[in-house]
Amino acid sequence: MFSIVDYDTGNTRNLKKALDYLNIENELTSDKSKILKAEAVILPGVGAFKAAMSKLEERNLVEVLKQVAKKKTPILGICLGMQLLFDSSQEYGFTNGLGLIAGKVEQIPDKGLKIPQMGWNQNKIIQNSSFDSVKDQYTYFVHSYYANCDIKNTIAAVDYGIKIPSIVQNENVVGMQFHPEKSGSVGLKLLKNFQEMVKTNDFSSN
Repeated sequence: MFSIVDYDTGNTRNLKKALDYLNIENELTSDKSKILKAEAVILPGVGAFKAAMSKLEERNLVEVLKQVAKKKTPILGICLGMQLLFDSSQEYGFTNGLGLIAGKVEQIPDKGLKIPQMGWNQNKIIQNSSFDSVKDQYTYFVHSYYANCDIKNTIAAVDYGIKIPSIVQNENVVGMQFHPEKSGSVGLKLLKNFQEMVKTNDFSSN
């Protein structure tokens, strides 16, 4: 069973529909015991980093998610959920994140492109992983902030004036800056890739 973390932040309906379509057994829950027992945990998110962390703290889920990661249970963060995996964010002032991947969330710099990045962008592989199916494929983005992190944790990236990590990974912790549930067949394939990673317990990247 995959647990989708329910903390009133983000459009979980489309994500749940995508997982149901793929026959990936899932439940939307904020129950700590269910999250800790899950085969994998998905952390969605839309909106502001500070507000999202506050919601997680209100539901006492910050330490739960850290325990999940420590147990080596696979975690997938999506959009804002990916950003929450990092050490901190500058959005609306400094806020600590979950600290599951080293790096800081910063505002996309003004390079003459519209901010937020909203729409489709092409992914380039930085290193081989379970998500090689994203190579040269377009996925759907909506974000004004990005993860500034070490290249060793960057699986794929897109060009938006600067190189923006689109898939990140630190062992069992994975993040996707785009919305796989809104990225058509490409996104569905990536969710299947994640399921396969969970089944095989293979977190390798090189």
